[in-house]
Amino acid sequence: MISSEQEAAERLEGTAAADGLASAEEIVLRGRGIVPGKIRGEALVSPETISGWGGIDPATGTIIERRHSLCGVSFADKVLVFPGAKGSSGWSGFFQSTRLLGTAPAAMVFTKMTTKAVLGAVVTRVPTVSELDQDPVQIICTGDLVEVDADSGTVTVLQRGDRQFAV
Repeated sequence: MISSEQEAAERLEGTAAADGLASAEEIVLRGRGIVPGKIRGEALVSPETISGWGGIDPATGTIIERRHSLCGVSFADKVLVFPGAKGSSGWSGFFQSTRLLGTAPAAMVFTKMTTKAVLGAVVTRVPTVSELDQDPVQIICTGDLVEVDADSGTVTVLQRGDRQFAV
């Protein structure tokens, strides 16, 4: 018979539920590298897709979509973890503007690979990983220190943050 402590530890291993509990070991998600590179940074997690055209302010890297849960929060220099892109093909143009203005995310990790999201990552030129073996939006929390290694297609949670949804 398995103890309740052992069951709890097994549930947390490899998933580290977003309820504030963390495993003692690093959590590694494996997926597909989209744009090469490797970077460590603080995660900003969006449970919702992000609209590029009209949903972000490229001058500040801030999400301005009024009904978005991260409205008013800047993704500049953060590891942006999100389900994917929504809206028109203008998405990539707005994210390219963030690169040109110095307000781009440090890296991107997204769940659903679409042409908008991939093209946005390519023109933004930041390390990007997608198609992960676990849902990064469910595993990673805002404030976590993560390493995105798009060369090997991995995203590693190195240290748990303070469990806030938005920074």
